[in-house]
Amino acid sequence: MNINWYPGHMAKAKRMMNENLKLVDMVIELLDARIPNSSTNPEFQGMYHSKIRVVVLNKSDYADAEKTKLWKNYYKNQSITVAAINSLNKKDIQQLKKTLFSIADEKQKEIKQRKGINKTIRAMVVGIPNVGKSTLINAISDSAKAKTGDRPGVTKAKQWVKINPYFELLDTPGLLWPKLGDEKTGLHLAYTGSIREEIMDMEEIAVRFLEEMTQLYPQLLTSRYRLENLDKRAYELLADIALNRGWLQTGGIPDISRAARQVLDEYQSGIIGRTTLELP
Repeated sequence: MNINWYPGHMAKAKRMMNENLKLVDMVIELLDARIPNSSTNPEFQGMYHSKIRVVVLNKSDYADAEKTKLWKNYYKNQSITVAAINSLNKKDIQQLKKTLFSIADEKQKEIKQRKGINKTIRAMVVGIPNVGKSTLINAISDSAKAKTGDRPGVTKAKQWVKINPYFELLDTPGLLWPKLGDEKTGLHLAYTGSIREEIMDMEEIAVRFLEEMTQLYPQLLTSRYRLENLDKRAYELLADIALNRGWLQTGGIPDISRAARQVLDEYQSGIIGRTTLELP
């Protein structure tokens, strides 16, 4: 199944991001803790090698805690500052702010020593669509200055947010890349809501999701959807879910489309349970 979504505004946003990189000292790369590999934009990596890089694994409350530890160690072993957070959790945000301010303070001292000036440290928040960049900035700044939404592609304009007199954040539009590469990357981005659903066959996406979940987290499926037998084709499991929820079309036919939409909605909102689909 080939999934690609790269609308025109993303190409323009990438060019803007290249320009904005000249203005910042730090890049905060926001990833989905459930799919750290798939939510890493490979085109970003060569763009900010000269900047301070901080990796933030967002939605960690939706992720498998043990696997998140593995991912944190993976980044630490590369000498990359990493944090796993729920951007709606005040304690997590306070800890992240402490980390960011400490890095910014060190950078500011270095610049003052070299140039004799008190420079405002600027950081750019980057990530794929719908990973929570604007929500994170609003949490850090204790306000709602950055536009947020539960749809990929809400942020489109440049937005500088002053956190304190010497630290500013720049929100950027969510960016994918023209060719997503292997099929699994596209599927994982679809499961988590980073690709507009209008371009996808949601029933097929839900089928592939159930296939993966029966291998990785079968107990979550059985408990959430009262599925007694997972040794079926995933399409049949969708039908069972529709029947168990009472979602029927005329003639008592299971409403597969509704079941598919609901399963994906519940995964994206963390209702199904804590999962991580990728290992370092």
